[in-house]
Amino acid sequence: MQESDELYLLSQESDASVKVRDTYMDVKRLEAVDGNGLEQWRPVLKGPFPLAAGDLRTVLGVLGVPVQELTREAYTLEQLLDEVVGASPALAAVAVHKRRVHYRLGDCMAELSEVTAGTRSARTIAVEAEDAGLVAATVRELQLVERPNVCLARGLKTILGLEPVRFAVIDVGTNSVKLHVGERRVGGSWQTVADRAEVTRLGEGLQETGSLQPEPLRRTADAVVGMVEEARRAGAAEIAAVATAGMRLAGNSTELVEAVRERCGVGIEVISGEEEARLAYLAATSELDVGRQSLVVFDTGGGSSEFTFGQGGRVEESFSVDVGAARYTERFRLDGVVSDEGIAQAFQAIAADLARLDGRQRPAALVGLGGALTNLAAVRHRLAAYDPDVVQGTVLDRAEIDRQIDLYRSRTAARRRAIVGLQPARAEVILAGACIVRTVLDKLHCDELTVSDRGLRHGLLVERFRASNGVTTR
Repeated sequence: MQESDELYLLSQESDASVKVRDTYMDVKRLEAVDGNGLEQWRPVLKGPFPLAAGDLRTVLGVLGVPVQELTREAYTLEQLLDEVVGASPALAAVAVHKRRVHYRLGDCMAELSEVTAGTRSARTIAVEAEDAGLVAATVRELQLVERPNVCLARGLKTILGLEPVRFAVIDVGTNSVKLHVGERRVGGSWQTVADRAEVTRLGEGLQETGSLQPEPLRRTADAVVGMVEEARRAGAAEIAAVATAGMRLAGNSTELVEAVRERCGVGIEVISGEEEARLAYLAATSELDVGRQSLVVFDTGGGSSEFTFGQGGRVEESFSVDVGAARYTERFRLDGVVSDEGIAQAFQAIAADLARLDGRQRPAALVGLGGALTNLAAVRHRLAAYDPDVVQGTVLDRAEIDRQIDLYRSRTAARRRAIVGLQPARAEVILAGACIVRTVLDKLHCDELTVSDRGLRHGLLVERFRASNGVTTR
């Protein structure tokens, strides 16, 4: 066991480990992060004070700070703090007290520390070896694989509120898997780092069998694991993964949960339809000007649709119904050219399944979310490359939706893929999605709706991580 007092130089431009311990400057640089989130660090400098100007240039370069003109040949610690750190708004010096206990676990070195900086404290665990495989195996043995791996410099900045923090949300839907990585700024606002979707058709064959089929399950597991790795490379301090209708309905949903957990250590939480609806409402109302009058937000996906009724930020009612594009596509073969009789039968079935909307008053505003809506908007604008800022707030009226329904029903899936703005992987299910949207307009007596590019993942990000301090490990 050891106790020490150290001084960390923290930078807003870098997560390098730069500290002063026992009158020595100790600098390490992050070289790489692998798919498991393990970090490879390389020693750069260890030297006594006074610190030579050349060594100080190396330190500033590792910290990502422009090298200013240095007027001294060497710097004492006090001169470094006063003349260099104090002059840079990107740098901060933080006194840290550590109580460290060292262990050997097989061929790995391990360290359990109590770290205190000012009035804040955290416990950190370090597992180190030259062989990444040994580190990964030891982390699994310690049952720490689900914890985020965060370097100490970033952890200190997080608990002291000195830097933006990144969080990731993965939404596992019946038709697609979506990733959103957001950076929470110091003032509490959010900035998008990454936002993408991958169509995996998890619900393929679910309606007939009641179970997830092997190939869709494999595709979806691969997509989720890939997104976890991407989020870790982006520096996400925490990752939350949720699943919706397809996983709620499947009798073997635990197979996907366990497959993902075993490969990357992230658990998938299957949320209720009501929770899904509430989070979609939160996402829509947080970034659209929807006024204070009556509002309906609906999120239509591959396996279900969620409806939330409210006024402004107040939710009055929310529910989920088994109305999703994937199920109607399979049931009525809407993935190709569809006859008048076929489209009429599909509309009739959708209307019957949306009976909970019958008899309701027309809301002052109707907002739609989900892949069907964003693709309808992208086709409306003829977006060769998807632009969330253009899609956000797009107004779709009955005439435009009818135009697109006629466009899709007259084409095979292969020909639909040539339509500018349509995501090729949604060619099979877009007609069913458009029919659902059109039926919602009819049921709620609305002539138009507003499209929100923000979805469940955005609502979950804001709610789950709005006050999170992260976890400090190394």
